[in-house]
Amino acid sequence: MLLRIIGKRNKERVVPLSEPTLDMLRQVWKLHRSQKWLFPRGGDPTRHVPHNTIGKAIRVARAQCLLGDTFTSHTFRHSFATRLLEQGVDLRVVQILLGHASIQSTAVYLHFTEPIRDNIRALLGKFFQGLFDEGGQS
Repeated sequence: MLLRIIGKRNKERVVPLSEPTLDMLRQVWKLHRSQKWLFPRGGDPTRHVPHNTIGKAIRVARAQCLLGDTFTSHTFRHSFATRLLEQGVDLRVVQILLGHASIQSTAVYLHFTEPIRDNIRALLGKFFQGLFDEGGQS
């Protein structure tokens, strides 16, 4: 239940794989059955799909969904990290999943979205609960 990902500069990382994601990836694999690549080059399953092909597919989908030019493949990465943080996943776990060597690189993904603000309010509410009760007792 692990997926090996080769990233920038041939950096490898291993990330956990959920059952629904595994099921979807199995369907993708059945289309080509490449032994090496999940997304092989059309006509040559020994090579991976070119990066510009993925970029083109995202641009086409972006246009069909009427999204602006600022929506890129990197937007998925930011959204993934932000959703994890909104769900209370520890920043160090997000760092591992994104493959960052430095926690400062991961901190870029700390956006104060409404769910994160709500979580902070709830946390502070619990922290300060009873602090200002009459009689000075907490």
